[in-house]
Amino acid sequence: MNLTELGFAAGWRLVRALPRPVAAAGFNAVADRAYRRRGAGANRLRANLRRVVGPELPEAELDDLVRQGLRSYARYWMEAFRLPSLSREQIRTGFRLDGAELLAADVAAGRGAVVALPHAGNWDLAGAWVVANEWPLSTVMERLKPEGVYERFVAFRKSLGMEILPATGGERPPLEVLTERLTAGAVVPLLADRDLSARGVEVKFFGGRSRMPAGPALLALRTGAPLYVASMWYEPDAACASIEGPLPLPGPQEGTLDVRVRSLTQRIADGLAAGIARHPQDWHMLQRMWLD
Repeated sequence: MNLTELGFAAGWRLVRALPRPVAAAGFNAVADRAYRRRGAGANRLRANLRRVVGPELPEAELDDLVRQGLRSYARYWMEAFRLPSLSREQIRTGFRLDGAELLAADVAAGRGAVVALPHAGNWDLAGAWVVANEWPLSTVMERLKPEGVYERFVAFRKSLGMEILPATGGERPPLEVLTERLTAGAVVPLLADRDLSARGVEVKFFGGRSRMPAGPALLALRTGAPLYVASMWYEPDAACASIEGPLPLPGPQEGTLDVRVRSLTQRIADGLAAGIARHPQDWHMLQRMWLD
């Protein structure tokens, strides 16, 4: 076990044992230190947020936004470490979804739903909330390195009741499995604001060129399942989200499957951008996003 894996193991053991205010103060202190040091992650977040807010925002206000963003990201990790110790009732009250009735109807009707998510707010708590409502959930997770960290995250999410499929190296292609799960009525949330394969769909995003995964659009087109775009953010007392949709699915008359996937992925990008613009401080994007 290397130091990174040891750090995650200690986090899941120790952070949940602390009173929440104590844990929150500690994670805020770490975030503020990262802000002052202005390392690679903080600088990348600053560059990404500049794209979101545009050139007109004064530098001092952008600096404050970066500080808020790092605190929001720290809150995500603090909550993730504490999540396995929460009861179902605590999970249900700790997350609020505007549009929950849409997902409830989709699950009840057995048609399932695809939800395109940004790296914002708390997507793990969102997944745990779906499971706490006794709705089936299946999703895909990238293979993190080292392998031990990946395995711990898989075990963490499985312990919350989620079905986790590896993006690569699984027994069956994830698209094939998710197609089956959707036709059985599952909720399929997929992080959709950053392509991890370098084979994604090129989109316009905040005025620049970026790539996003084709999976959400392709799944919706293959199955006819409703496709939603989520906006995710934090309030002081809860993680929150809203969903837009279902998005209209382009029909065969609108072009080949590739053309329709590209068109629908651009609609997803537009929806994600609108949500991120409303809550930029809660977008946890510390990696490169744009091609230009």
